[in-house]
Amino acid sequence: MKKLFLFLLLAIQFSLAFTQQINPAQPDLSPTRFKLDSLPVSEINIPISINLKPIYQMAEKNVDTVFTSPKYPDEWVYDGCDTRYKYYFRRGPLLLKASGTSLSIGFTGYYKISGATRLCAGGIGISPWTPTCNCGFGSEGERKVNVSFTNSLTIFTNYKLKLNVVRNEPQPLNKCEVCFWGQDITKSIMNSLKKELDASKKDMEQQFGSINLKPRFQQVWDQLTKVYNIDSLGWLKINPKQFRINSIGAQGDSLNISLGLSAKPVISFEKPAEEPSWIPSLGTYKQPPGFNIFLDAVLSYDSLSHILNKQVAGMEFTFKKLLIKKKFIIDSCRMYSTGNEKIIIKLNFSGTNKGVVYLLAKPVYNEATKTLEVTDVDFDIKSKNVLLGSADWLFDKKITKQISQNAKFNLSGYIDSAKTTINKQLNQEWMKGIRSNGAIKDIKLAGIFPLQQHLVIRSNCNGNLAIKVENIDFSL
Repeated sequence: MKKLFLFLLLAIQFSLAFTQQINPAQPDLSPTRFKLDSLPVSEINIPISINLKPIYQMAEKNVDTVFTSPKYPDEWVYDGCDTRYKYYFRRGPLLLKASGTSLSIGFTGYYKISGATRLCAGGIGISPWTPTCNCGFGSEGERKVNVSFTNSLTIFTNYKLKLNVVRNEPQPLNKCEVCFWGQDITKSIMNSLKKELDASKKDMEQQFGSINLKPRFQQVWDQLTKVYNIDSLGWLKINPKQFRINSIGAQGDSLNISLGLSAKPVISFEKPAEEPSWIPSLGTYKQPPGFNIFLDAVLSYDSLSHILNKQVAGMEFTFKKLLIKKKFIIDSCRMYSTGNEKIIIKLNFSGTNKGVVYLLAKPVYNEATKTLEVTDVDFDIKSKNVLLGSADWLFDKKITKQISQNAKFNLSGYIDSAKTTINKQLNQEWMKGIRSNGAIKDIKLAGIFPLQQHLVIRSNCNGNLAIKVENIDFSL
């Protein structure tokens, strides 16, 4: 915003270079219907890629590797009246596979069994147990079974995360036959294993089956509704409108989440009131990646006048017309607008004469040349009769044209510098294992609105930003 003040000052300096001491009547201050365009909604869509390998490693570390029948090896598990057994079960490495919103957790199990049988009638044993028979011991090798769970995630608009766990049927890879007649007790072992797996499924659903994320999102929302002081720029009010999850899915070793935020950010010199609010429902519509931010800088004319006074008050100018020299001293200035698309600069001056002069100019931004300039520079004088001496030469179009040609400020260098600075901020490691990558595509002024109460300068910035979570410290 400092640059804006400089080009306004430049307009004043060129104006004074041609001005005699005058005291025009006050210009027309009647309000007009000039209005600020509605601030477009800013969209911020950030794809977040989370490396699942640390989660896999954590699961591998924390899931038991050995399972046994109750009180193994001292007690038996009875399957009806005619069969008893006890088993030792160990798992191989966990195999995790992600696809879409599903995560499959599986492993190959290796087991060995000791068992015995007897004859029963009416649920009562009528013969002694056979000698203990073994399966999977010694040279014959352990028996194998494939075990897996399928987990799927759903996020609802009320910010609740639901985990649906499905226990898949165990898939035995080879049979387990015991005793001299070769009885296949694989089915009994699988039934026992399924009971263990169902207990694990129930435990997972109780702990993680339904998670309410709304309190955490509300905490973030509360921070977004606060007002923040931006050094040398004033106060930033983000004005959030809605969170959304554009998409969530996994592929291979990565979990990909696209988060979105809609907002209407505004910067102002005066601190605006904070407006806490309850977070609205979560949006689910899909948006393209990247961000497109519109920002309104709301500048009060009192603040602009204060800054301008510091720069121009006390300036002296000497003018010569024919053989007469006159001195012009700026005592003070005030900036305001009637809401008619133009800025009025009221100058109180002294020197050879004392009086007031009003300058009118229309601030515009030339996109083709990346310059901020003023056009239609003129003096608003209700009647030439109020001039101190002859000032007809003030109305020469060559003068106002000269002012317009010189009251320009090239912003291309500042835009390039801003891009470099922002790109540096977008590409960095925020904390160990979390890094962002992005780039600004364009920064431009989208509009200048000299309203009656404020001067509003609208800018637009768009680009891409992605976050990569390579490592998660689960010890925190």
